[in-house]
Order: sequence, then structure tokens, then C-alpha cells
Amino acid sequence: MKKILIVDDEPDILEFLSYNLQKEGFKIYTASDGKIGLEKTNKYKPDLIIADVMMPNMDGIEMCEKIRSNKDFDSVLILFLTARSEDYTHIAVLESGADDFISKPIKPKLLVSKVKSILRRFEIDNKKTFYCHKEVELDIAKHCVKINGEDVPFARKEFDLLKLLISTPGKVFTRRDILEQVWGTDIYVGDRTIDVHINRLRDKIYQDYIKTIKGIGYKLTD
Repeated sequence: MKKILIVDDEPDILEFLSYNLQKEGFKIYTASDGKIGLEKTNKYKPDLIIADVMMPNMDGIEMCEKIRSNKDFDSVLILFLTARSEDYTHIAVLESGADDFISKPIKPKLLVSKVKSILRRFEIDNKKTFYCHKEVELDIAKHCVKINGEDVPFARKEFDLLKLLISTPGKVFTRRDILEQVWGTDIYVGDRTIDVHINRLRDKIYQDYIKTIKGIGYKLTD
């Protein structure tokens, strides 16, 4: 049974989400702010966290960043709820390490579909467990990257992006390919977010390993 932690400061939202997801067979835990959310993440180790952005004591973005800084929670998926429609809010959510977001007001069928989709996408992506290219080794089962035998920390989306590029060295992945395979087809991500993640990869592996194909996308050198 998949475990889901819901973090929101509105009791009505907690009750609404809990009811609809429990009907689908998920084990549900709840927290009223980011600080309590961190405590329950440590205690219950959920498969998925659904969190609001704006909360007292600790907001959802700070909570997400703290979770992503802990390697023990590399496999935890994070889905944000947001009432805001501005692009910069969505970018901030994704750059904090979240896997996806869903806008309020929440429709039960869309919520359930999104939750099942993100869990299924994660399971499919992890069927192959190991990639190696030159000095870079990527182990999906352990969610770790080694460069010249040394462990190098990677945030979730950095890891997913490297996994895509290293899956087929020499292949040019268009920006659309990257958006669809790293962030999913039902989420908006701007070019700036892709560029930020590419630059982070270049800082962690050798700069010339990732080539920019002007006007098209990126590839890992073969």
C-alpha cells in the first residue's frame, strides 16, 4: 500500500484530500504545516507528499528543500498544491525539488489521476537500474551518482535529467523531449528552468560532456 503525506494548514483541504485518496486505497497521513510535515516524513517515510505552498511556521517550498537535502528521502515524490497561477510560482516550486504541481481548486478525479500518474511514471522510469558513461556512474536503485568513483549529490530533477541524457549518449534530446520525459506532459516548465538544471549538471560533471545543439536541445557526448 502506497503511503501519502498531505501537508496543508486548511483542515477542510486535509479532510477533502484524505477522503478522496483513502477511497483509492492509499494510506494517508496529515500535517498542518511544513515543520510537522518534516517530522512525519522522518517518522512514516511516505512514497508521496502532497503539500500546500503557503503555510505558517514553515512553508511548502522550505520543507521541500529540506527533504531534498536529505539523501534518505531521495525516493520520496513531492506534489505541490498551489492557488497561484503566476509562472514564477510554478518555477520556484519545481526548482525547490518538487516533481509536479496541481492548481486549486482541486477536482477529485484530476487529483487521483495526477497522483496515480506520478507514482506510475516513477515506477516505469526505474525499471533499468544502472547507467555508466565514461567517468560517470548513475545507480537508480540507490539513487546515487559517482564521478571517478566519488559520490556526488544530485537533486531529484538533476538526477532525472542526467538519467535521460546518459540513457542514450550521442542522441540529441530536444527541449520538448526533456520537458515531457523529465517533468511530464501535463505540467508547464519554461526554458529558464531547463537551462538552470543543465548548468547545474555541468557544474557537477565535466563541462564538455553536455553539448548544446543550438536551436534544438542537448546531448551527452558519445
